[in-house]
Amino acid sequence: MTSTDTHDQAEDSGPDGYAAARLRLLTEKARSGPPRRSALAGLTDEWLAGLFAAGAPGARGISLVAVGGYGRAELSPRSDLDLLLLHDGSAPQAVSALADRLWYPVWDLGLALDHSVRTPAEARKTAGDDLKVQLGLLDARHVAGDLGLTTALRTTVLADWRNQAPKRLPALRELCEERAERQGELQYLLEPDLKEARGGLRDATALRAVAASWLADAPREGLAEARGRLLDVRDALHLSTGRATDRLALQEQDQVAAELGLLDADALLRQVYEAARVIAYAGDVTWREVGRVLRSRSVRPRLRAMLGGGKPAPERSPLAEGVVEQDGEVVLARAARPDRDSVLPLRAAAAAAQAGLPLSLHAVRRMAAGARALPSPWPAEARQQLLTLLGSGRPTVDVWEALEAEGLISLLLPDWDRVRCRPQRNAVHLWTVDRHLIETAVRASAFTRRVSRPDLLLIAALLHDIGKGWPGDHSVAGEVIARDVAARIGFDADDGAVIATLVRHHLLLVETATRRDLDDPATVRAVAEAVGSQSTLELLHALTEADALATGPAAWSSWRASLVADLVKRVSAVLAGQAPPDPEAAAPTAQHERLALEAVATGAPVLSLRAQTEPPAEPSDDPEPLGVELIVAVPDQPGVLPAVAGVLAMHRLTVRTAELRALDLPDGVDGSVLLLDWRVAAEYGSLPQAARLRADLVRALDGSLDISGRLAERDAAYPRRRGVVAPPPRVTVAPAASRHATVIEVRAQDAPGLLFRIGRALEDAGVRVRSAHASTLGANAVDAFYVTGPEGLPLPGEEAVAVARTLEEMLRA
Repeated sequence: MTSTDTHDQAEDSGPDGYAAARLRLLTEKARSGPPRRSALAGLTDEWLAGLFAAGAPGARGISLVAVGGYGRAELSPRSDLDLLLLHDGSAPQAVSALADRLWYPVWDLGLALDHSVRTPAEARKTAGDDLKVQLGLLDARHVAGDLGLTTALRTTVLADWRNQAPKRLPALRELCEERAERQGELQYLLEPDLKEARGGLRDATALRAVAASWLADAPREGLAEARGRLLDVRDALHLSTGRATDRLALQEQDQVAAELGLLDADALLRQVYEAARVIAYAGDVTWREVGRVLRSRSVRPRLRAMLGGGKPAPERSPLAEGVVEQDGEVVLARAARPDRDSVLPLRAAAAAAQAGLPLSLHAVRRMAAGARALPSPWPAEARQQLLTLLGSGRPTVDVWEALEAEGLISLLLPDWDRVRCRPQRNAVHLWTVDRHLIETAVRASAFTRRVSRPDLLLIAALLHDIGKGWPGDHSVAGEVIARDVAARIGFDADDGAVIATLVRHHLLLVETATRRDLDDPATVRAVAEAVGSQSTLELLHALTEADALATGPAAWSSWRASLVADLVKRVSAVLAGQAPPDPEAAAPTAQHERLALEAVATGAPVLSLRAQTEPPAEPSDDPEPLGVELIVAVPDQPGVLPAVAGVLAMHRLTVRTAELRALDLPDGVDGSVLLLDWRVAAEYGSLPQAARLRADLVRALDGSLDISGRLAERDAAYPRRRGVVAPPPRVTVAPAASRHATVIEVRAQDAPGLLFRIGRALEDAGVRVRSAHASTLGANAVDAFYVTGPEGLPLPGEEAVAVARTLEEMLRA
């Protein structure tokens, strides 16, 4: 090469030329996905090769090597450049000068660079000491310089990897498990990390490394497509944000979806979840195979046989008709005929779940290849096997996922496709809709001894949210689907009606218990009419708890459990022919009566602030701290609700639950008292003294404490960071919820002072709060207020709607 040629190549490989070509490539809409990643890697190769040639013309014993993602030619728009400058050690000064000529232009362009300079021996030693370095070198690719040097390194690194696989693969699996514990599962996260979460790009790379060991291989079907889909999403994320990020944040999902030509963020998440599910399942199968191979190698059968300790080959133990256990997995018997036995997939799945064993990948694929749709209605055996599978507890999850991975669930239950991988945009929910349904069945399996018809409970658990794949109220849509599915599975019309009722009303108990006045006879009668019978009530109670436990920690607590149990007891009495108790005759507790009498005697509010440190009466998995109980008795007067809520907000106390009601006093005692029984927690720091709370409440009630001004000053001094944009608040009037009052429901993003603002708005509207029922689910406040006009009667329809509209406008402001 002449000096003129070298100069020209240096000019062509300059940063300005590369930057312009790179920009053109990234803005070409016609070229995206794998072609763009490959083209970007090729363009970068040419640029770096030019820099290399200009810095070391005709050099021998030195080469530039791409490793990691760049080595796989998978460059996303903001990917790091992982580079190794490999040399034989003969000219260290020339190597150092060349490194400067390579690295500085990369930095000048603002590109992230992960670089190293090593001899083959140093690279090999570093790989032996650092598993992550070794994984990156498995994808080493020659870019420029001495090809023989690069090839020799690749050969050596691969040989070392294969020789060390029995030691390295368990360490790699541990890395994957630690990362999953930190980052969570990609297929369920609302803001997933596409790279680090379980089922993400790092797991896909780990599977490539396992395959390179020749010890085991991942299921190939769909794996490359799933990996490619995640890379496409990451490309779009980089382009839409202009940042090197792998986290798919909520506020960026619509923009990323548009970049990919998808309908909306939900369509994007479903594609991400589908891809993650393929990779995660492939990982489960692969690591199981790695464990099996390593165990079989450790036994060393020939040596053990020579020493008299030989063991026969693993036996095939029968589990069910056509199903056996072999080597820790459930496989098909040699005589099994999936093409002639339509119940075999359910039978094998039930046997695997009952035994707590995984279904063999080969068995699932063999059944999927020969599976036939079940007749309608199903044979009795098929229905029983499904119930056995659903009632098997935690092992049901893995077995169900194995069936889903090969399309068998969609064959058995076509309606499942609408909820498969469907995201739930509510922070309370931990799972996608389909996984939540299975999780609910798992939870319900623990309650089968509490009900007389466990079969109906398990099917209702499986179907209770099946309507979320359809427009409108998912409970209403689900009722229709559930009735149809129940008939198809083989339940008679009466049982199908019960299942449909459970699906239609699966939220009834918890919503009524936490948002309605249980002392109002209309509340209890409405639930009794919807449920219809004692046996259905029993099933609905179990389903309610299973559903809440399967939702997430914020959806269930000992407090909610006690409210639901109280409602069930009252409804059961009505169904047994007893009249609901007269709310006016409800006797207060001794503590409530003592506080009320003191409030009447003093004419001022009385407080009781008590930390609940005593353990629950029964063992519980309640994840919430017990909290602090605040009881306030106040002589009946206007403004009590906003006054109490405002004082608590001033003292940075979060209201978890709130109950307000008028309390009847003993005969001979004049006056009326409002009782507030709330559960609160300090945002941070310690709780304030009860005496200080009481003093501020007295001032708030007499008007000498400007709560609005104090809260506004604090918000101005410490403005809250704006995070994810919350859905707008919604205020509605519940139709026919009570004969004694109008019920106004509020659903809004929880925030400091929210209950104060609501209470003040209701006071300004000239209505009286007869009782209030407030609760917080994650970041969502769900409140119900029983209000009347000044004369104590329910509000006329138009006036009630106007109050609700005004309240909603205030909350939106």
